[in-house]
Amino acid sequence: METKGQRVKQLPMYKNECSFAGYNAANLMKETAKIRKLITKRGTIEMLIPLCCSTDPVRHKEFRQLLKGFSSKTLARRLKELEKGGILERQAYNEIPPRVEYRLTSKGQELVESIITLLQWMRKWSKS
Repeated sequence: METKGQRVKQLPMYKNECSFAGYNAANLMKETAKIRKLITKRGTIEMLIPLCCSTDPVRHKEFRQLLKGFSSKTLARRLKELEKGGILERQAYNEIPPRVEYRLTSKGQELVESIITLLQWMRKWSKS
């Protein structure tokens, strides 16, 4: 590709292969921004970990115990964002004291599986 008489260097590809060949880089960058907006806020990934380690729902109280250093406000905000994004399902019970439980949706389960794959990649390559 040439721009104003200058040749633009292509990025090197691993083994000259790329599974994203033919994709529009600008569109991929927009999609990356959506992912980043969803999961890179402080505490979001940490909130998904207790949910992926069990098939049982996680109570709000358990999140509070596991996520020390997070304010109640931050915890509540992140849980609402994940619920709004279709990652979590919230179940509130009309009991005293109030009981609220969270489960991963199928969309959330896929996200967690992707995060675990990324963690496995990190473990593999951090040893070298």
